[in-house]
Amino acid sequence: MIKKILVSQPKPTSEKSPYFDIASRFDVELVFRPFIKVEGITSKEFRAQKVSILDHTAVVFTSRHAIDHFFTMAKELRVNIPEDMKYFCVTETIALYIQKYVQYRKRKIFFGETGKIEDLIPSMVKHKTEKYLIPTSDVHNNSLSQLLDSKKLSYTECVMYKTVSNDFTEEEVKNFDYDMLIFFSPSGIESLTKNFPDFKQGKIAIATFGPTTAKAAKEAGLRLDIEAPSEKYPSMTGALQHYLIEKQG
Repeated sequence: MIKKILVSQPKPTSEKSPYFDIASRFDVELVFRPFIKVEGITSKEFRAQKVSILDHTAVVFTSRHAIDHFFTMAKELRVNIPEDMKYFCVTETIALYIQKYVQYRKRKIFFGETGKIEDLIPSMVKHKTEKYLIPTSDVHNNSLSQLLDSKKLSYTECVMYKTVSNDFTEEEVKNFDYDMLIFFSPSGIESLTKNFPDFKQGKIAIATFGPTTAKAAKEAGLRLDIEAPSEKYPSMTGALQHYLIEKQG
């Protein structure tokens, strides 16, 4: 019987999140507790990459983390970002977040409609003379660079933040009594094995989102009870609901 579920993500800010519907419909307790957290790198680590921010005329932001750590690093390095710097963001929400650091209406800001980087590429191609800077996490794949190479765009990827384990306190370890764990990244699986080196799955159900997370879980010797997305259930909440209906009716 599933009564207590740990979701390894921050708690949703909207009360309309499907997670809350699931909690009330199936009478389960949901605990939102990320297994990983994002930290900025040091200015020394950034300098070691031999990247100059001011050699670039545009910045590509794929997340709010990227915005926070880009402007924090610029401040630490005492780099004044020129007013004519252009910003390309994967969504309008991320674009609006730039207001936290600069006056939005005075800047040249472009954003995609779907949240996929492919949707932003046409805007970047229209500005193909720009030199793009792309702040990334230490954990990222080559899909973006391959895409930009195919369009012959001039760019530099640089690490500005890293994903680290969000360690559990002694009390959290002692009270680790969940019936299900939900993971969204391979880093989350790594954090589980780091925080609980003697973890025994037993009857605990495990759900993963994305093929790389599922692969990491299997390699860690875990049994997967839910794998999302699937053709039938593209979201984790959809897959979770289906699972609970089957198990609990």
